[in-house]
Amino acid sequence: MHLDHLAVAGETLEAAAAHVEAALGVAMQPGGRHARFGTHNRLLGLEGGLYLEAIAVDPDAPAPGRPRWFGLDGFAGGPRLGNWICRVDDLEAALAALPLAGEPVELERGDLRWCMAVPRGGALPFDNLFPALIRWRGELHPASMLAGSGCALKRLVVIHPEAGALRDLLEVLDDPRIVFEPGDVPTLAAEVDTPHGARVLR
Repeated sequence: MHLDHLAVAGETLEAAAAHVEAALGVAMQPGGRHARFGTHNRLLGLEGGLYLEAIAVDPDAPAPGRPRWFGLDGFAGGPRLGNWICRVDDLEAALAALPLAGEPVELERGDLRWCMAVPRGGALPFDNLFPALIRWRGELHPASMLAGSGCALKRLVVIHPEAGALRDLLEVLDDPRIVFEPGDVPTLAAEVDTPHGARVLR
């Protein structure tokens, strides 16, 4: 299991993208639409093969007929870093070990193909802070399609009242950049080196 990307949600895509740009001081790039879940995004490449997406419900898309991923149906308030997504080589094996991650859903956007674990209700466990699990199909990955931004993730802090239990469930995740800290309010905080210095995206 390896960190793949981060997702900033907003009530609108414009609000989510503006939140990222204000926090990091860099412009996001075009993304696309996810027909299966009625959402759309913009993207930002990070060093080390990672990327960041701003995501929101697409007002021009038809209702998907099932709860949207990342709990976006119930999203309200200001834009914020809401989810982290981990790549696995064998999604079936990962879900056998971590069934709470959801059920596999095949997805596509343009030339990209992937399978994502999505809970039936949309939102992930641990107040949506359990990582979404993804398995990319083929060699194509969004990070390889994005221009460099000069930004690099230094640390992702996962704050939750049950941080220890969450960390124990994810013992296969060996990434010193990801730390779990107890706290009353479930929150993600990404510490990022940018062309303008160290910034924090929440």
